[in-house]
Amino acid sequence: MKRGFFILIAFLLFTANINAQNRPARAFDPNKFQAELEQFITREACLTPQEAAKFFPVFRELGKKQRALFEKIPHNRHIKPANEAGCREAIIERDEKDLQVKMLQQQYHLKFMEILSAQKVYDVIRAEEKFHRQAFRQMAGWNRR
Repeated sequence: MKRGFFILIAFLLFTANINAQNRPARAFDPNKFQAELEQFITREACLTPQEAAKFFPVFRELGKKQRALFEKIPHNRHIKPANEAGCREAIIERDEKDLQVKMLQQQYHLKFMEILSAQKVYDVIRAEEKFHRQAFRQMAGWNRR
């Protein structure tokens, strides 16, 4: 029984290894990612070319500001502080950054609604979330639809 179990495990590991080797490694291209995101949002939110031309510069501006905020988050966020005071400080700092990101999003959602209808802004927000979920699944190798 144990022998059959070990043979099954070895077979699964072997096939998983071969499958991983058959997948070509792709480097992340931020420009391609941005273009695909914008195309997806345009299609999902049914933006006209005129709406897209007005909307996406502001959308890119939001992305640039969000990235700047994310870069300010300490790089040691994966390491647990050694004491109570360090943990308290890390929690407060993390909450402040999260609030800053949300306030920035709120600011830009209001700007978006000056360009597009509220319904289209809602569709844009949902489309962006959907695109990121799909991109994550694709990068992780999940083939679920």
